Amino acid sequence: MDLSVLEQVLSYTFRNKKLLKTALTHPSMGGEHNQRLEFLGDAVLEMCVSEKIYEMHPEMKEGAMTRLRQKLVREGRLARVAREMELGKFLLMDRGCETGGGRENPSVLCDAFEAVLAAVYLDGGMEPARQMVMHFIGDCTETDEVDAKSALQEYLQGRKYPLPEYLVVGEEGLPHERVFTVSVRLEGNEIASGTGTSKKRAEQNAAAAALQKIKGLGEKA
Repeated sequence: MDLSVLEQVLSYTFRNKKLLKTALTHPSMGGEHNQRLEFLGDAVLEMCVSEKIYEMHPEMKEGAMTRLRQKLVREGRLARVAREMELGKFLLMDRGCETGGGRENPSVLCDAFEAVLAAVYLDGGMEPARQMVMHFIGDCTETDEVDAKSALQEYLQGRKYPLPEYLVVGEEGLPHERVFTVSVRLEGNEIASGTGTSKKRAEQNAAAAALQKIKGLGEKA
């Protein structure tokens, strides 16, 4: 398995490759696996997200901070992030787990993401772990997670249009500070574009801009 591909996705090169391999080893393999790393990664993730929420929302009370953190680190969100990273294809698991859909299982993907985060933390310290969280989870400034892509798809389908297409048209910045530009297109024509610190966020921003533009045109018609 060529883990250098995953290191490129992470924008982090491990000094201790064994840590990364352990983080990717499902318990079904027996021996040394990723459950202990998952335990540590869960704590590192909460610390990074809590720190950013504290910094970005000085007006927020403790209860609201806790609810926002729960939303940002819930299993479904982490599993989606892991899918975007294509983390499942790097996992080591036995055939029974694999044929049972283990590589797409939300719980398995969530645990693997946290285990990889712990591996980054142990290998490089808190700063690269923090950069990984901010890159893949977001900057924690959104108090409500709006799925603009789903909203745009539903709006178009309701009017008998085909599904929109998303294309990365730009990427700039340092490895740990990437900014992506995504174009959203309908029948080959660009409707709008958006930028973000991850492809997912750029797609969401592009979809939001497209939805606003399309609705604006509809109101003028």
